[in-house]
Amino acid sequence: MTRTITPRLRTLVLLLLAVTGALLAGAGPASAHAALTGSDPAQGVVVKKAPSQVSLTFSETVAMTGDSVRVLDPKGRPVQTGTPANVSGTTYAVRLKSGLAEGTYTVAYQVVSADSHPVAGAYTFSVGAPSPTVVSGTGPAAGGGTVGVLYGFGRYVSYAGFVVLAGGAAFVLACWRRGAGVRALQRLVVGGWLALTSATLWLLLLRGAYTTSGKLADVLDLDLLGQVLQTKTGAALVSRLLLLAAAALFVAVLFGAYTRREEGEEKRDLTFGLAVGGTVVAAGLASSWAMAEHASVGLQPGIAMPVDVVHLLAVATWLGGLTALLVALYRAPAETPVESAAVHRFSRLAFGSVLALVVTGVYQSWRQLGSWSAFTETRYGQLLLVKIGLVALLVGVAAVSRRWTARLADTGAGAPADRPRQERVASAAAGPTAKASARASVKAGEAAGTKGAETGKGDDTGDSRRAAQLARQRAAADAARRKRLRDADPNRFGLRRSVLAEAGVAVVLLAVTTVLTQTEPGRTEQQAEAATAASARSSSPSSPASGALTLDMPFDTGGTDGKGVARIDLDPARVGGNEMHVYVQRPNGRAFDVPEVKVSFTLEAKKIGPLPVNPDHITTGHWSASGVQIPMAGDWKIAVTVRTSDIDQATVSKNAQIG
Repeated sequence: MTRTITPRLRTLVLLLLAVTGALLAGAGPASAHAALTGSDPAQGVVVKKAPSQVSLTFSETVAMTGDSVRVLDPKGRPVQTGTPANVSGTTYAVRLKSGLAEGTYTVAYQVVSADSHPVAGAYTFSVGAPSPTVVSGTGPAAGGGTVGVLYGFGRYVSYAGFVVLAGGAAFVLACWRRGAGVRALQRLVVGGWLALTSATLWLLLLRGAYTTSGKLADVLDLDLLGQVLQTKTGAALVSRLLLLAAAALFVAVLFGAYTRREEGEEKRDLTFGLAVGGTVVAAGLASSWAMAEHASVGLQPGIAMPVDVVHLLAVATWLGGLTALLVALYRAPAETPVESAAVHRFSRLAFGSVLALVVTGVYQSWRQLGSWSAFTETRYGQLLLVKIGLVALLVGVAAVSRRWTARLADTGAGAPADRPRQERVASAAAGPTAKASARASVKAGEAAGTKGAETGKGDDTGDSRRAAQLARQRAAADAARRKRLRDADPNRFGLRRSVLAEAGVAVVLLAVTTVLTQTEPGRTEQQAEAATAASARSSSPSSPASGALTLDMPFDTGGTDGKGVARIDLDPARVGGNEMHVYVQRPNGRAFDVPEVKVSFTLEAKKIGPLPVNPDHITTGHWSASGVQIPMAGDWKIAVTVRTSDIDQATVSKNAQIG
């Protein structure tokens, strides 16, 4: 049996590692769930007088340290004083030194959102006039790099450990109480506890480096660890460890005193106590995620956190129970096969879990997306579509398992009418070699006994040893016969195959769910994009007095999703250096994430140009270039080339007076 299942388990593990690696690699450091929605001074603006402070507004509350906001002058020297302070709601400000010189200043920020994820970014503004700057690569590595990958893997292991621990224990108590004495199930549940405990300690150590420097060398920094323990996420991880101590006691009783109890009122009372206590501990463990992540911020947190707890418990009951059933079907000893009644009970329990998942999942989707367009226009929505597809596939495979379950017959306690046929099948499968071996072992034992009697030695010790050896041989042969008899049931074989397929889909589903929890919700992403666009429009000077220039140019690349508007902001729109921003939007006003934007300037009257400009990609739908040189005044033709796919692009242009 071990040789049969090993290749399948190897394939399942390889699938787990491949999918987890691909998803974690694709997640990147931009897994922030709070977004910068406004700033003063705003992105790219040129102010006449140096401001006394810089303020940043986020989509939700954030946690800051003394150096969370840095303002750097054109030579890269810090000009902020003091520490950032919360001035109102989600707006934070840091004061600046007096007497700032003219030039371009860079604002770099690194904070932690209320749902535990690091947020980092940078932008520029200018005093008097734009200037060259030596500042580059100011975006911190928080949330990315090796530490980010290791942290993401730790999150996956913690989810998997919780699922196996809670779901495996639920399977034993609610579906197959005899399974408490099965060694394979005991190892499974204990393994889940060890995985969750190890991953929690791992996340606690990585947390400081994950939210600050992103350096692996800072993992063992005790000062960072002390700071983590004072945060909401640190408190949640410590609470999880304390609850795991209670879970260890629960597991010890379940696989210790509980297995030694005889059936009766005393065992029923213990079952009830374990069920209540286990539910409380499992709900507490689930709350350690709900209190520190998506559910704790945003809309209706008072409703969202209990809903999230129910969602996590339903996931654990379904997927963890499925894992326990898989282990029971493949690894349970021949004398303790999993009964069809236990499989039927789990089928009903899984059906109830799926209903709970659907109800809580619909609420969570509405809360995190907010619109139908977010399904396709945001990374969170796209991942959610993948998750929904996997859940649908899992439900489909589970329907096949339910059909096998309906036809399942217990080989250990099957109907008498079925037993002769099953024995014949098992006997035929055993083959003459196995039969001959069994007969030979029995004859050898009998011969040894006869020889001992003929010698007349009367060695009681030798006779006892030979009798024990013969009993072990007979027990092994009987166990092998029962295992062959069990495996000869085609319905049980079909159920094992379908449950293995379910487990494979569940592995991928859990990996997608892990990445989903590290991705900015669609509602937040769209609100941030809308706020950024509005801030850019309001802060882009377009009056003649300022000399700035704003042009809107509709385009259509001809693809399936090729229509939009390119907005050019050129400041101060005069001879010499200029700051240029390009905003690409969809017809509905939302930011359009296109792969490439190019701009050129041509003064046809003087046969100058085209002068190409390749702006840098700042964020979704936003491109920028500084130091755009206009050599002389005149009626310039400004052309914008927008590429929406590998083959679809369009060039649009307008004339404007510059200088």
